[in-house]
Amino acid sequence: MDPLLKIVIVDENPVRAGILTEGLREAGMSQITYLAATTNLLARIYEIDPDVILIDLENPSRDMLEQMFQVSRIVKRPIAMFVDQSDTASIQASVDAGVSAYIVDGLKKERMKHILDLCISRFNAFAHLETELHRARSALDDRKVIDRAKGILMKAKGLTEEQAYVLLRTTAMNEKKKIAEIAQSVVTASEMLK
Repeated sequence: MDPLLKIVIVDENPVRAGILTEGLREAGMSQITYLAATTNLLARIYEIDPDVILIDLENPSRDMLEQMFQVSRIVKRPIAMFVDQSDTASIQASVDAGVSAYIVDGLKKERMKHILDLCISRFNAFAHLETELHRARSALDDRKVIDRAKGILMKAKGLTEEQAYVLLRTTAMNEKKKIAEIAQSVVTASEMLK
């Protein structure tokens, strides 16, 4: 683990924050910022630009989970949340808010390195899945546009499906664009001529 990771600890209780800080320092971390208040949290975290966010709460409130949702969507960093007690609804709400690791009654300085590793690994795995999902959706959208453009060309020019695709591909190569871009142009032009 990189000892130069910038870590933010958010905790209104300085004793609990001290346990987290001590555990992180013993794990070799040196760039630790402590935030005692949760007011204006998104702006403060955005300003600090940490690599990992650790939040220690007795019981996460709805407002705190909403702030975590904003932080995780805008800042996109691993977030570990420590709570004293929990229920299924709180866990689900925290996961939905983008929390990478949800630790119940686990505030022990000896566990910090392992929790940090878990939090970062889970965040990276989820980010990878999100990227793959985006790529798959984009490819599907491209395929739909290409199929529509082929249909338009087949009807307008009396081409076979293969000939329509060759025309799209050739045009894309000649204009140094993607086939999906040329297909989108065909679809847009067709809609304008209706």
